[in-house]
Amino acid sequence: MPDQTIFRHRTIALGDAPVGYRGLIVALDMNGASDAGLPGSELERRLIELGFVEGAQVELLHQGLFGGDPIAVRVAASTIALRRREAKAVLVSVGEGVP
Repeated sequence: MPDQTIFRHRTIALGDAPVGYRGLIVALDMNGASDAGLPGSELERRLIELGFVEGAQVELLHQGLFGGDPIAVRVAASTIALRRREAKAVLVSVGEGVP
């Protein structure tokens, strides 16, 4: 469970963000991705290995045609495809500009 002080900023799950969203990763919350099909510890490890760490810049670039899945996300300088249900574990800032 992430530190409750992060919620001082308004956050949403990356899996709920629209195409074109740009912001910063605030935390990972495995409770948000309970239906991702992986144990929470495994999903968290994989996301961290892919660069989904606190403070990283993210941009939602594209979504699949049918049901909006998967999504293409730019994290730092990498582009990664994720299922929306996995991206729900990534909490991102709302309303904060990213250069």
